[in-house]
Amino acid sequence: MSGSFRLEALDARHDRTGFACGVATLDAYLRTQATQDVRRRASACYVAVEDGIEKLAGYYTLAAGGVPLTDLPETMTKALPRYPSVPVARVGRLAVDSAFQGRKLGGALLADAALRALRSEIAVFALVVDAKNDAAVAFYRHHGFEDYGAKPRQLIVPLGRFARVA
Repeated sequence: MSGSFRLEALDARHDRTGFACGVATLDAYLRTQATQDVRRRASACYVAVEDGIEKLAGYYTLAAGGVPLTDLPETMTKALPRYPSVPVARVGRLAVDSAFQGRKLGGALLADAALRALRSEIAVFALVVDAKNDAAVAFYRHHGFEDYGAKPRQLIVPLGRFARVA
């Protein structure tokens, strides 16, 4: 990732009005819904801010969740206890402003999400995502995610893969 960015929790001082990633629903979420979800504790939102000009370059949301043990690939369940569900951190949205795309910022945001989940005092086995489209599926697969569950575009990666590089 080129450039200098800070990753921090979204708050009132961040100007979200100019953010445009090219996906209208992701742009609108950041402008109109993200702070409400944070206030209601439905999700946490983290932003990448370019140092110096303070422009919002990207964001992601993270929330706690669970997935049925039976939905996971057998390769992941071998060492897990046989509880009905497995605790996960859900990446709800991840977007990079068009002006910053192609600079590996999306991968940096994803790595930050994994590190925050790893550092959590609440146990989390994996990151999961419901990818929005085929391009998003390709992005997540590039970062080690694999299919799980019955729905299309559901992807998962065990946090242990990130712990090895942390």
